[in-house]
Amino acid sequence: MKVEIYALRHMPYVKKGDDVAAFILKALREQKLELRDGDVVVVTEKIVARAEGREVELSSVTPSREAERLAKVTGKDPRLVQLILEEAKEVLAVGENFIIVETKHGFVCANAGIDQSNVEEGKVKLLPADPDKSAREIKSKLEAATGKKVGVIITDSFGRSFRLGSVGIAIGCAGVIALWDRRGERDLLGRELQVTRVAVADNIASAANLVMGEGSEGIPVAIVRGLSVLGDGSARDLIRPKENDVFRRR
Repeated sequence: MKVEIYALRHMPYVKKGDDVAAFILKALREQKLELRDGDVVVVTEKIVARAEGREVELSSVTPSREAERLAKVTGKDPRLVQLILEEAKEVLAVGENFIIVETKHGFVCANAGIDQSNVEEGKVKLLPADPDKSAREIKSKLEAATGKKVGVIITDSFGRSFRLGSVGIAIGCAGVIALWDRRGERDLLGRELQVTRVAVADNIASAANLVMGEGSEGIPVAIVRGLSVLGDGSARDLIRPKENDVFRRR
């Protein structure tokens, strides 16, 4: 198997109301690349969120008493804390410079995924409201324009409680098998696999992030080619149910 990852350059800075799929198609033409059947288009959530108007001026936010209290504990701007609380379904842990929450999407992450990197001064960026829906919309437009069958993954960088560093994960997914259930198959010695499920979409997102970068690279989209992973999946397939999460049992 040969897997290739193409960094998609020449993308302009995406603003509210912009068409992400149209920008991708334009960048493909300028880079003399064509989508092929089976390609997976990996898109950073930053440009999706900006296009969907998910940036907020901090000056427009009035912190609540709870936000003020948590701001003192964490050392964070109380206005930012207020937005974190608004985006959270549940606050799970609080410490110096972090608030771990379960977001309204069901993601467990720091600061509800709210980001200030690569965002204009005085603003913060929220996660897309419905990343799976956003992925479906981009996929539909790309397929209509090219006639090719592709998958789309919207990626973000998450830290992990048991490892240093962040990795790319799929927060939105369309046209890709997100979770590959291999239970019932046999290993090399013939033993039946009892618990093995592969986070396919997360693996693709993380591989693409090595090309897209985390800082000033300016590469918000990558094309992953050579995998046979198209199917009917959703990023929600990857969320572990709370009752099965040993880190969250109370």
